[in-house]
Amino acid sequence: MRKLFLSLTAISSFSLFLFSCNTNKGDAVTVSKTLALANIDSVVKPGDDFFLYANGKWLDTATIDPSESSAGSSVEMYNRTKAHLKSILDSVSNAKNTAGSIGQKVGDFYASGMDSAAIEKAGYEPVKPTLQEISNIKDTKGILQFLAKEVTYNESSLLAPYVAADDKNSSVNILAFYQAGLGLPDRDYYFKTDAATANVVNAYKTYIQKIFTLTGDDSATAAKNMNTVYNIEKQLAASHRTNVELRDPQSNYNKMAVADLDKKMPEIGWKDFIHTIIPATVDSVNVNQPAYYQALNNLLKTVPIDNWKTYLRFHTVSNAAPALSNDFVQANFDYAGKALAGKQQMKQRWERIYLLTDANLGEDLGQLYVKEYFPEEAKKRMLELINNLQKSFEARIAKLDWMSDSTKHIAKDKLYAFIKKIGFPDKWRDYSKVNIDRKSFYNNLQSCAKNEFAFQAAKVGKPVDRTEWGMTTPTINAYYNPTVNEIVFPAGILQYPYFDLGSDDAMNYGGIGMIIGHEMTHAFDDQGAQYDKDGNLKNWWSKEDYEKFKAKGQQVINLYNGFVVLDSMHLNGSLTQGENTADIGGIAIAYDAFKLTKQGQDTVKIDGLTPDQRFFLSYAQGWRNKKKDQALRTQVNTNPHSTAKYRVWGPLMNFDPFYKAFNVKEGDKMFVPQKDRIRIW
Repeated sequence: MRKLFLSLTAISSFSLFLFSCNTNKGDAVTVSKTLALANIDSVVKPGDDFFLYANGKWLDTATIDPSESSAGSSVEMYNRTKAHLKSILDSVSNAKNTAGSIGQKVGDFYASGMDSAAIEKAGYEPVKPTLQEISNIKDTKGILQFLAKEVTYNESSLLAPYVAADDKNSSVNILAFYQAGLGLPDRDYYFKTDAATANVVNAYKTYIQKIFTLTGDDSATAAKNMNTVYNIEKQLAASHRTNVELRDPQSNYNKMAVADLDKKMPEIGWKDFIHTIIPATVDSVNVNQPAYYQALNNLLKTVPIDNWKTYLRFHTVSNAAPALSNDFVQANFDYAGKALAGKQQMKQRWERIYLLTDANLGEDLGQLYVKEYFPEEAKKRMLELINNLQKSFEARIAKLDWMSDSTKHIAKDKLYAFIKKIGFPDKWRDYSKVNIDRKSFYNNLQSCAKNEFAFQAAKVGKPVDRTEWGMTTPTINAYYNPTVNEIVFPAGILQYPYFDLGSDDAMNYGGIGMIIGHEMTHAFDDQGAQYDKDGNLKNWWSKEDYEKFKAKGQQVINLYNGFVVLDSMHLNGSLTQGENTADIGGIAIAYDAFKLTKQGQDTVKIDGLTPDQRFFLSYAQGWRNKKKDQALRTQVNTNPHSTAKYRVWGPLMNFDPFYKAFNVKEGDKMFVPQKDRIRIW
């Protein structure tokens, strides 16, 4: 969900997507810059299971750290990065920094979070003033006043505003509202009856009850309050769109006049609410999912005020739990860490505080990170790769047999209109209005949250800043943003095994090259293809071409629907369609770009492997992963990305050069007849 800012609740589950480290700055650790040949299981036939062939020996012996939900190449990258950041944070938190400097803000924020004695002593004292405000609420108007104040601290229990480019006027920012109100990962958890879902629901109910007992309720009252909270959430969940429905940008664009909203949903009091939180005059907003807000409006009339106060009390404490004393942190972890992700123990305090530092002062921390760990040559090398992939993508578009020349011309224009962001921003964020006090961790979080809200709110109605980044510099991830038509690669992901200046082209193109191609293809997946080169939600296809494109998309859905992850649990091809399309396109674009290099045109073997074999092994080993069953289930239920094995299987079983490189033949498990192979981009 897009929000004005990441709440404390969101931060507590960061590890579901981030990647990790095992060396401190200065440690004498050698990281191999070549393929992990020892991981290859030569007993497995490449055409039967290339994921297992490339990673089988590692899978046999790999163990998952008790504080993680998975092990693999991405976790190792995260571990390497977090060790570098720990070194930085230890240094700046122990230094004598000038007041207001980057070192002072980052160092004192981290130090305040590491002061466990003060945090334990405070218990849940920091949230008591807010709980008193809730207790004082007398009517629906009081609820909305509380929600407005909550939003200015970047929390959104019931109303979830965010600021982004207007999808149909992408040069200007608009205030938008997303569906909200739930504590479980997705609306379907409230209605499914299978055992695995029931386990998660029971853990969530236990968590709700625990929060009430920790804040003074006896067990009977806590149980009653838990049922009140859960029943409100279930009623809200019934109005939510499903994860698959949320993939349709057209249905999520519902620009409405504020005056009309006040007539249709008067209980919410839209005009007063917006006037309270936004400094500019706002005449219209985008209500992404109107059914949710209509349901909320109705429930504000029918649910007793005391029940709403109970609901708000829980969510207020739950959102703050990661910043309170350990009993609250543990309760939060038992649900979000154990039940949802299968983790056995909490991360160490320093790591949790590092993640919060990155989330709240990310670009200050990013400046310190790139100064130490990201060479300028890496940026130049990445730009070379990106440019080569653009060329190969253009060539692939030109050869398409299903797209007309007129649509091809527009597609190429969009391809070359990409804004390319590599490593770190050209313009860093200004946190001068954030006040950081070494002795007050909770107040520091509040100051950061208020500053972030003010930063976002000030953008409403203003031109979109196309230099802005949506990820922090150390983040091990990448993204495509359709309303800006940008591809973004933070410094964190630009490391081995995805990318390294010392690795050969086969490895770099099979690793980061595929990721570049993946992000480029997002501009032309089922969602991205609906936006033009300027980022507007606008059709640029001929009717015939778009029908052919949708038919190919259905092939992707059908293929991935057939993949079994756990027991009888299949991937959701509709939920994962965009990412799967990007994977299938990404590997093809990266391979073609690799063939533009000297090594790609050569046949010289390294370690007994041809350049093409090294390319495909680099790709498969980049997805090396072992994950807890709980985390796999949560991923399949909620995540638009397929699981690691099928991020290897799906693209390769549809790509002819893979068949040639590893002599894949009919009868092999990954074999697909040539006429049935999916070719989109």
